[in-house]
Amino acid sequence: MPDRTEVRLVEYGSALLGAEQLTPGDVGRLRALRRSGSLSLEPAPSGWRLKADATVGVLILDRIRLIIEPKFAIPGEQLMNWLAYALDAPAPLPATARRWATSPEGYADLVASALLEQCEQLVREGLRRDYVRRQNLEPVLRGRLDVAAQVSRRYGRLDQLHVRTFDREADIWDNRVLGTALRMARTLATHPGLARNLHAIADAFPQAPTPGAALRALDRTRYTRLNARYRTAHTWARLLLRGGGVTDLFTDRGSMADGLLLAMPRLWEAVVRRLATEAAAPQPGRALPNGPTGITIQGDLGSTSTFRPDVLLSLPGHDSSDPTLLPVDAKYKRYDRHRVGAADVHQLLTYGAGYAASTDPRAVIVHPCPGGHSRRVLQVSGPWGALGRIHVLGVDTHEVPQEAAEWLGTALR
Repeated sequence: MPDRTEVRLVEYGSALLGAEQLTPGDVGRLRALRRSGSLSLEPAPSGWRLKADATVGVLILDRIRLIIEPKFAIPGEQLMNWLAYALDAPAPLPATARRWATSPEGYADLVASALLEQCEQLVREGLRRDYVRRQNLEPVLRGRLDVAAQVSRRYGRLDQLHVRTFDREADIWDNRVLGTALRMARTLATHPGLARNLHAIADAFPQAPTPGAALRALDRTRYTRLNARYRTAHTWARLLLRGGGVTDLFTDRGSMADGLLLAMPRLWEAVVRRLATEAAAPQPGRALPNGPTGITIQGDLGSTSTFRPDVLLSLPGHDSSDPTLLPVDAKYKRYDRHRVGAADVHQLLTYGAGYAASTDPRAVIVHPCPGGHSRRVLQVSGPWGALGRIHVLGVDTHEVPQEAAEWLGTALR
């Protein structure tokens, strides 16, 4: 297989590909990604037109290596900080990140290096071991003799014994998922030093039979004091094994193309949920869980539908015994440069009417605003007076997330 041609485009950008650059297998994988809303592929006179949606990352096909770079919302050097913030995982140490030439590809190499950093730490501390039950054929008796297997398979011979052992081993699912993710990260890494280190550390970990088996094991994992130190490594492993789709950020649609694609709107929703929760805490306030109560539509064709804001904050009101509900919605749009769309105005007015106090219905839009925070208030009125207020808050994504949370807390107050 010849070296893959590198194709670069930006988020929401497009590129023309020759007919010879995509194999039939590539076309099938790209059409599967189109169904998930990540990319679109259309025939062109000379081949194919590939267009990226609000997606960034790396996709490895048979003949090309596709690199989609962030366009506006979060600069490449800050993307890992915001991703780690959304996942509630520690960002890679600067010293670790500087080991690799990450500026051309940033995202993929840094996710791989984040996993590498955590796995190196686990190896230094010693991998977790647990009791594993095995059935072996041994020359001496170890564990318990499997009488049924011995009689049916050895026919009275005692030169080898069928035994059942129960020993402490590192070949457990906590380690297998990391071994599988390390081997997958090796295919994505572009820097030879990073690929070499991933290969070396992968030998210390057992491997799951398939990536799907590793993902199912991660979904079943429950953390206790015995395996709590694996949580961060598993977070980065899940990101790699899902190709960018993390349970907290994305809906996994079963796409198995090799790559690491990040849907930016889902990332921004996860960022806003944590930002709003941390911003409300000092007031004191809290984010209400997504319970059964929502804005419900009944009487239409089909079943009853319900929709909710991304975050619903409970804030102290004028009377401490009567808290105020404030709906907050994440919008991955450049509302620092453009007017708020009519559909979003209608949506936020509905949230305000459904959750906020009838005397002062309010709702909040939080959007990315690289280069400086911004804020404005939309006053919506009808023939009989005020309908509500929509606070449009732009968060500076050039800042570190913790500082952005402090600013958002000030804006909410």
